Amino acid sequence: MTVKRVLALVLGGGRGTRLYPLTRDRSKPAVPLAGKYRIIDVPLSNCINSGVQRIYVLTQFNSVSLHRHIRRTYTFDPFSGGFVEILAAQQTLDNPGWYQGTADAVRQNLRYLQQPDIRHVLILSGDQLYRMNYADMLATHMAHRADVTIAGIPVKDEAASALGIMRLDGEGRVQGFLEKPRTTKELQMMRTDPAWIEAQGISAHDRSLMASMGIYLFDRDCLLDLLTKTDYQDFGKEVFPAAIRAKHVHLHPFDGYWEDIGTIRSYFQCNRELAGPSPPFDLVNAEAPIYSRGRFLPPSRLGGASIRNSLVSDGCVIGAGAVIENSVIGLRCRVGSNVVIRDSVILGNDYYETEDGLADDVARGLPPLGIGADSIISGAIVDKNVRIGRRVRIANEHGWIDTADDPRFTVRDGIAVVPKDAVIADGWNPEPALIKLA
Repeated sequence: MTVKRVLALVLGGGRGTRLYPLTRDRSKPAVPLAGKYRIIDVPLSNCINSGVQRIYVLTQFNSVSLHRHIRRTYTFDPFSGGFVEILAAQQTLDNPGWYQGTADAVRQNLRYLQQPDIRHVLILSGDQLYRMNYADMLATHMAHRADVTIAGIPVKDEAASALGIMRLDGEGRVQGFLEKPRTTKELQMMRTDPAWIEAQGISAHDRSLMASMGIYLFDRDCLLDLLTKTDYQDFGKEVFPAAIRAKHVHLHPFDGYWEDIGTIRSYFQCNRELAGPSPPFDLVNAEAPIYSRGRFLPPSRLGGASIRNSLVSDGCVIGAGAVIENSVIGLRCRVGSNVVIRDSVILGNDYYETEDGLADDVARGLPPLGIGADSIISGAIVDKNVRIGRRVRIANEHGWIDTADDPRFTVRDGIAVVPKDAVIADGWNPEPALIKLA
């Protein structure tokens, strides 16, 4: 089944408020992942590995760094006809406003879908971690002569309250959809026959609810019909339920790792799992790698450090006696001697300081870029280009759930976060008197 006539639209996400402060200066898809990637690299890599080479990324909020990353990373040869291009929100004579939702974002760019050689349109989210061959999804779509095919994953009852759950008939056609069911009656109404799930080669043990992954494959003309005849603004809440009533919507079952990276806690846990000894999502895959920007960085230098169950990216300098456990260390990190980093995600730096820059820091009383000697970081996320002095302690030892914003330290979902470009002086410790609770 050829994917040459498939066009992919990757939705760049909204304001990303649940990932704040990581989204203070960047969009969700531009947030770093696993040390050296960006979240957007995942859906784009899935497309490339599946043979889908015509890709638009729809962006709106804090999109400068995302645009820069895509421009520097995804360049196809001139003979393939492939591209990854940005469709940024803009005012036109036909559309004077910003995108009002996922469906509205696509509606404002329908002219790019109306090329004569486009037969199918693949709608993807820019903030999920999974590995999928979209050619398999197209095969399901064609085999069942569907108008719309949606990827779904079986989940346990306790996970249903955060997801959209589909009701299927005996052939896998979607008959109904319920957003975030919570009651026993609602769950029973949406339950899928475990025997049907097992027949798809998927274990149904305690997983008889089929959740939408937010991955849609439309016949192009069907999508045009749904968007031009309605003013629906959101795919998950409006377009998809309407399609169930009027079109043939079929399920493409999926049973691999899938994580929606929508909150600080899910982001933190996802990175930690990737650094573990048996990661549920393996970054090492010869047939379906995750692509990212090629950088001319030196190998990391480890000066007698002890490192266990961690990912260490390129260009790092880690001092003598440092201890790093269960953590992700991003690009160009400078970690001083005897620093302890446990259960944390350090996003790294965008640049190296020059000798003149270091001298300037000293003159202004600033700590150098990186993490100073004898500091301790535990259970935290440290964003990019942060200056942490000596003997600093970064941890949520008081059990806060959320705190008010502070230029040095905040807590979201119980996770301590040091915002991008923060400066923390020698010996600083987040005591209760320094933090006004939100």
